[in-house]
Amino acid sequence: MAHHLYRRFMGPSTWVDKFPMAAGSRQSPVNIETGRVETDHEALISKPLRWKYPATASRAIVNPGYCWRVDTDGDGTYLTGGPLMDDVYKLEQYHCHWGCSDSRGSEHTVDGQAFAGELHLVHWNTTKYKTFAEAARAPDGLAVLGVFLKAGKAHEELEKIARLLPYVSHKDDNLPINEPIDPSKLLPDDNGYWTYLGSLTTPPCNESVTWILFKRYIEVSHHQLNVFRNLRKFPRGEECPCHENHGVVINNFRPPLPLGNRVLRECGSF
Repeated sequence: MAHHLYRRFMGPSTWVDKFPMAAGSRQSPVNIETGRVETDHEALISKPLRWKYPATASRAIVNPGYCWRVDTDGDGTYLTGGPLMDDVYKLEQYHCHWGCSDSRGSEHTVDGQAFAGELHLVHWNTTKYKTFAEAARAPDGLAVLGVFLKAGKAHEELEKIARLLPYVSHKDDNLPINEPIDPSKLLPDDNGYWTYLGSLTTPPCNESVTWILFKRYIEVSHHQLNVFRNLRKFPRGEECPCHENHGVVINNFRPPLPLGNRVLRECGSF
């Protein structure tokens, strides 16, 4: 299934056929319309967003066939405050979405503008739930930090990941991470963010995510993005299952969906 997620005729518009939740009213991503954003005064005053990620938390890098993903040991990690209030969320994994060129690839857009990619740090609510699977079924179970990637200068911490990707070039490849990778260094220096209630952006598209999207992007180099684009969506030793894009992982993003009646809030500077 994984290598079919973003195919031209079997892409996101068809997910609802197998995953009915993909047609829900709380789906992600969305276009951030800055003109309709409300300021979250409570978060500004009393509940600043806080996180902690030991560099040793990044344990293995995986190619699931549609992106790269770093699996983590969540012990010692936390995300709390802001729209999450006093609940404490633990880091489960982080992964990335990108396009075929440097002008597209992000899942969320800002006033219709796309970025070259988007990094997602996926957390689950340990205050209310016992496992990630249980949390993923609850409306307040997951929290995702989203970071936009813009083509520019090379990113030092992301380069540690880029250097490992040739070793997980095919679907189902995985590799233990020995050199510490600090997830906090993948976040922008400015902590201003937008937040809204949404869903996972891949099937089954559970409507369980509190989205926190940083307003500031981080820069990554064109070369680093091209390393992402060299990943293969089929297993090692097998023939490419299709001729579309020569079996490489590109355009692995879901297009924006209507915000509907949901409230989009902002906190902090732009």
